[in-house]
Amino acid sequence: MKIVFQFTAVALLMGCLAMTSSSPESIDQNQKAGIEKSVFGQLPSGQTADLYTLRNAAGMTAKITNYGGILVSLVTPDKNGKFEEVTLGYDSLDPYVQSNPFFGALVGRYGNRIAKGQFTLDGKTYSLVTNNMGNHLHGGKVGFDKVLWTATPVDGKEPALKLAYTAKDGEEGYPGNLAVAVTYTLTNDNTLRIDYQATTDKPTVVNLTNHTYFNLTGGVKRDVLDHVVTLNADRFLPVDKTLIPTGELKPVAGTVFDFTKPTPIGARINDANDEQIKYGSGYDHCWLINGPETASKRVATVYEPTSGRVMEVRTTEPAVQFYTSNMLVSKAPGHGGVSYKKRDALCLETQHYPDSPNQPSFPTTELRPGQTYKTTTEYTFSTRK
Repeated sequence: MKIVFQFTAVALLMGCLAMTSSSPESIDQNQKAGIEKSVFGQLPSGQTADLYTLRNAAGMTAKITNYGGILVSLVTPDKNGKFEEVTLGYDSLDPYVQSNPFFGALVGRYGNRIAKGQFTLDGKTYSLVTNNMGNHLHGGKVGFDKVLWTATPVDGKEPALKLAYTAKDGEEGYPGNLAVAVTYTLTNDNTLRIDYQATTDKPTVVNLTNHTYFNLTGGVKRDVLDHVVTLNADRFLPVDKTLIPTGELKPVAGTVFDFTKPTPIGARINDANDEQIKYGSGYDHCWLINGPETASKRVATVYEPTSGRVMEVRTTEPAVQFYTSNMLVSKAPGHGGVSYKKRDALCLETQHYPDSPNQPSFPTTELRPGQTYKTTTEYTFSTRK
C-alpha cells in the first residue's frame, strides 16, 4: 500500500515545471513534489517498517525508513541532468536488519567511540556495551540504528519527515530516559537538512549523527579515491591503536591529514609511513571544524570530476568524522545489485569529539534535565561542468 502526502498547489506547480525542464529519462513525469509512504518490510518482531520517499520541486528524492531512521537512498542529478543514486544501501529491509554496516543510519545515543565502554558522570561510573576492540561504538549493539522510530510527515512547502524515539533509562548502559526527535527535510535547493533534538530526565551524555556512505559517481561506478575533498579544519584528533583519541589536538599542516585545499582522497591515503593511516587503515579520524562551536559553518566540499557532482556539508557541530570505508565488505548486494567493497564510499559524520565523556579538555557532551540538545547538519548538492 502506498500513501501520498501532497503539498500546496504552488509546490506542485514548481515540481511540474522542474520536471518538464529535465531530461525525460531522468524523472518520471507523473511524480510530484511531496511524500510517499510505502511498506518497506517486516521485522523479526513482527513489526512493520515503512519507507518514506521525499521528493522536492527540483526532482531530487530521499528515501527514509523508520527502522533505524535510515537514509536508504538519495538521488541527485549529474552535470548532464541525469539523476542517479549517490549513497550506499540496500533495496529491501532484510539486509539492514541482518548485516548493515551503518549505511545511512541515525547513530546514538553516542556516535563514535567511548573508551573501554565506561565513563563517569557526577561521581557515578557507567558501564556501556562494548562492541569494537573493547570500546563502545555508535550506541552499542542495539543503538538508535536498530530500533523502530515513530514517523510523522511534516506539513510545509518542502517535504519533511519527523522521527521520534525515547531511549529508556539504562538502555545499552546509558542513564536517563532520552526523548529524541530527528527531522529530515529535503529543500527545493537540493539540500538534505537533518535537525536533531533531545531532552533527558537524568544527567546523561549524547552525541547524535548520521552515518550515510556517499559515492558521487552515481551508482558506485568507481571507488572514491578520485573524489576531491576540502575540509574546513586546521586540526584533527590522533588516535591510539583502538581508534580512541589520545587527547592531542594536532595541526594538519605538513601531514597527510591536510585537506584545507582541494585534494583527491587517494593522493595520500596509502602513506605507509604515517602511523595514523596505519591505525585507521586509511582515514577514520575526527577533524575539528574551524569556527564557533554552535554556529552553522562549512564543514566540507566534495567534488567528483566525472559526474560533476558537488556536495557541500554545513553543521552546527564542532567536529566531523571523515571515514573512507576502509573496512567495508559487502555482505549483501547493494542498490541495483552492486557488490560494495573497500573505499567505495566516504562518510562525513558531523558530531562532537569521540570519547568526550572521558576527556575533560574536549567540549562537553553532557545533557541535563531542563536542557535541550539541538544540532543541524545540511548536505547540499550541485554540479560543475
